[in-house]
Amino acid sequence: MEVIIDTADINEIKVLDSLLNVDGVTTNPTIITRSGKTPEEALKEIIDYLKPEQKLFVQVVATDYDGIMAEARKINALRPENTYAKIPVSPAGLKACKDAKAEGLNVLSTSVYSSEQGFLAAVNGADYIAPYTNRMSNYGDGVQQVKDLIEMLRVQGLSSKVMAASLHNTNQVHELIKAGIQAITFPPAVLHAMIDHPGTKIAVDEFSESWEKAYGRNELGL
Repeated sequence: MEVIIDTADINEIKVLDSLLNVDGVTTNPTIITRSGKTPEEALKEIIDYLKPEQKLFVQVVATDYDGIMAEARKINALRPENTYAKIPVSPAGLKACKDAKAEGLNVLSTSVYSSEQGFLAAVNGADYIAPYTNRMSNYGDGVQQVKDLIEMLRVQGLSSKVMAASLHNTNQVHELIKAGIQAITFPPAVLHAMIDHPGTKIAVDEFSESWEKAYGRNELGL
């Protein structure tokens, strides 16, 4: 499974990349505006930091077909490889996905709110499909919809990878990993919640305390 970080905060990217084998970074217009930097500045920092094998996903802002296609080409040209245009699954976006793939562009279909939408994006050749797991829960069982999408693509022999997005808690992550999700884009807070389990800190503190009490030092010392 691919571990992707959903942020434009370069410091957060560096911290999590130092802790984990990170496969890439996703951004969207809202995330970039929250960075406090211009789009050019925010993306340059990320591009300069990422290794060639790490993937970058940048979302189009245009909503019309011609605008989406123009921006998808620009996004794909940001780096020599492993760069994907995120295109919403609107009618114009689905058409752009189909035509962008015909041009050989890398595409992630985003803003997916149902398994059926995700399936159509896969039919149009999207490399990745990003269902908005938590937001989908406003319309039903979001986690189950993502599980259904995974199964639909498997049964139909479609090659698109499902990248779960809009995750708000570790239980959602747990359920989707069990279901065989191919990728997750993690909000940093969710990853930190997975990393920093309070039980682990308690155990480590207990080990250190007993060792120091017995031997007067807090290192192995061999």
